[in-house]
Amino acid sequence: MERYKLEQSKKDSDFNYSFNKEDAYIRAKKRVDAIKGFYWHLASYIAVNIFLIVVIAINSDGNIWNFGTFSTAFFWGIGLGFHALGVFGKDFILGKDWENRQIKKYMDKDKRRWE
Repeated sequence: MERYKLEQSKKDSDFNYSFNKEDAYIRAKKRVDAIKGFYWHLASYIAVNIFLIVVIAINSDGNIWNFGTFSTAFFWGIGLGFHALGVFGKDFILGKDWENRQIKKYMDKDKRRWE
């Protein structure tokens, strides 16, 4: 936990304000580290799988269309997908308020039709 340690602020006289500010900073830092870790994972996934597919293509006389060629990318991609879910959460694709925005959009559309 030493990685996220902050020095005590001398400007903040209120202890609770200082504690909440530092706590928010630590949470934000952990979130940024998790996102950065995911993007490093994604970059290594892309680089390694391109390398493997190129090496297999060179050594297989052009016949790369079998499961063995893409199995590493497939299974690692499953793990990468779970990593993305862990970092970004279940609302990664549609967003947190997607359902509410869609309901509002269709209600506005119906409202215009009735006017």
